[in-house]
Amino acid sequence: MPDPAPPKLRFAQRLAIAVVPPLAALLIRLLGLTLRYEDRTDPGVTPGHLIPGSSVFAFWHRSMIACAHRFRNLGIAILISPSFDGELIARTLKRLGFCPVRGSSSRGGAIGLRNMQLAYADGHCCAITADGPRGPVYVAKPGTARLANSVGELTADAQPAGTWVGCFHNQPERAWQLRSWDRFMIPKPFSRVVFSWPAHVPAVDVTTATVQGALDRAVQMAEEGS
Repeated sequence: MPDPAPPKLRFAQRLAIAVVPPLAALLIRLLGLTLRYEDRTDPGVTPGHLIPGSSVFAFWHRSMIACAHRFRNLGIAILISPSFDGELIARTLKRLGFCPVRGSSSRGGAIGLRNMQLAYADGHCCAITADGPRGPVYVAKPGTARLANSVGELTADAQPAGTWVGCFHNQPERAWQLRSWDRFMIPKPFSRVVFSWPAHVPAVDVTTATVQGALDRAVQMAEEGS
């Protein structure tokens, strides 16, 4: 049986797909030109974008704008919701040099996990918005831990050894905050943006709870430095 045809898009949706991604990518590039980035790290931790090879990183959905500019053109694989809003985000991020992977921790989770596993095997840094796509805000879902525990070199019994997880957050000193579920932040032009990098969660200890703890620590570090 052939695959079902994709749903037909309404005119407004087709128009949004044609207009929103190129415009959003342009605005992110222009805004990013005015931002100043500062890293705060726990002892011995290297900012994630400077670590070569395969890795798994988690961050909160509300901090996507500054991430989209700072980490552009690095080929980072990022898990994006299969919704229509996710389609707009995916097309925008692709224009900024990311590798969008469709799926989520709820709808389409198995497909998203498999495609992220393939991206990891191909040497990509794999990034997940731990509380996306619908929240609640600052509550980690299982997707990050599932991915980290399902990749890495095979052990003697042919099971993945798993990998460590890096977590980070960014906090603009000045930002607009939307009235959305995630309190989405848009940095104001010419702001300093603090990126925080707490200690990585080791492979032997990756759970949803330990990812949550590292992300909470990242928020605390960023807010102290903002």
